[in-house]
Amino acid sequence: MNQRTTLEAPPPAAADELNAFRMSQRQFERAVEYVPKFKSGLIDCFENPARAITVHFPIEMDDGSVRTFTGYRVLHSRVRGPGKGGIRFHPDVTYDEVQALATWMTWKCSLMDLPFGGAKGGVACNPKQLSQNELRRITRRFIAELGDNIGPHTDIPAPDVYTNAQTMAWVYDTYDAMHPGCDNLAVVTGKPLHIGGSYGRREATGRGCVYATERILSHGIVEGLDSLKGSRIAVQGFGNAGSIAAILYQEAGAKIVAVSDSRGGIANDEGLDITEVIKFKEANGTVVGFPHSQTISNEELLTWDCDILVPAALECQIRHENAPDIKARLICEAANGPTTPDADVILAERGIHVVPDILANAGGVTVSYFEWVQNLEHQKWDLDKVNRKLQKRMYDSVDDVIDHWRKVNSDERPGRNGGADLRTAALALAVERVAQVTLDRGIWP
Repeated sequence: MNQRTTLEAPPPAAADELNAFRMSQRQFERAVEYVPKFKSGLIDCFENPARAITVHFPIEMDDGSVRTFTGYRVLHSRVRGPGKGGIRFHPDVTYDEVQALATWMTWKCSLMDLPFGGAKGGVACNPKQLSQNELRRITRRFIAELGDNIGPHTDIPAPDVYTNAQTMAWVYDTYDAMHPGCDNLAVVTGKPLHIGGSYGRREATGRGCVYATERILSHGIVEGLDSLKGSRIAVQGFGNAGSIAAILYQEAGAKIVAVSDSRGGIANDEGLDITEVIKFKEANGTVVGFPHSQTISNEELLTWDCDILVPAALECQIRHENAPDIKARLICEAANGPTTPDADVILAERGIHVVPDILANAGGVTVSYFEWVQNLEHQKWDLDKVNRKLQKRMYDSVDDVIDHWRKVNSDERPGRNGGADLRTAALALAVERVAQVTLDRGIWP
């Protein structure tokens, strides 16, 4: 079944607002059309974060100079539990971006039925131009500035763009030094294995994306494509999530025909050997130049001839300019916010399904939850157990979204603008769950 859905096109003046928070608002506005009627004003309280922190702090650089950095931590909701969300280091980090990512995390945790609310953090810096010592100082000072606004039962960070297990080890050590005598291991997830990290956490986002794709295809919503075996896949973004997803897709029988990183991309319609591409990138710092491949741009990759497109880079990659030229029959969002609302309209009109970020890349926060549980219970699960539990969560959540998608599209109500796509259905389900918990808890005081 290749069901076509129709979304209301925005006025031309609003075309492709490349502001992540405005994107999240527009997605939310579409989704609430499909949310049952709750108390007047209840849904409105989810439009803005519960708490937002901006900090400015000085760092002594390796050359003896001093630079001031700006960091953000946004807690969107604690209705379902403590805040959960990554910390990214990137030169383009802004408050609006972090606010949007925190909002998406609330819906992601709700969709995966995790006992968390959404949070996100970031520091505006360029890790490629900073030494390891400078990154360590930035991390420690940022966490010190946040103080008790993070904690194992308050707000729990994790890795994100250009942060990793080492960064999380610094986060834990800083917080632990500030809270002596307490059981602090669960304050952060994505830690190294020997400091309370979970098996499978590094691979979780990519692995979860593959599980989500498998399950979506099994529902038969893409005509002529009911499994990964023999499918042709293009992956934009060859970082942690993208490279791991690519190798797992390949192991599942798919052919990877194009991949890219920040410097450009490569393509081979006969298929790339992803294991060799990973080795090449480790040696050369980029996939560009890989033998027996054609060099392409990131823009060309998005419109490459393939069955499944996996955007695994940054926000706003699929826009109204390139959406008409996308040849993939299914898009699976390993990145956060890679598709603008205007592009969603075009893709829905063309019958191209998008597995939304709050579902497709939820493997990372799911295994972060597993790590948090292991830390609190002083346990260590083996890799097979982690992956089995992750697969079940991803499969169950995909099934929930597909069921809800079919339900809302069969439920005709006045005032709705056509059918809901998968993103709208997933968001509607997530918002409904958070709203119900809010009512069950009661509005305090």
